Amino acid sequence: MDIRIGIFNSPREIGFETSQPATVVEEAVAAALADQTGYLKLKDDKGRVYIVPSVGLAYVEIGSEESRRVGFVA
Repeated sequence: MDIRIGIFNSPREIGFETSQPATVVEEAVAAALADQTGYLKLKDDKGRVYIVPSVGLAYVEIGSEESRRVGFVA
């Protein structure tokens, strides 16, 4: 699924694909905002780790878990 993270005072957003379920990502975002850890940590499909300070989170967009269709629809 696609994840897009907006950051305050930054014209660009972080975008990546992950195989984690939407519920896991949503729980991680909620924990980062509610907890005193101070950061959101997510991992993408290629093994890269993204750590974003909680105070910098403007939004987190979680895409659908459907796989993309390839080809033409008749």
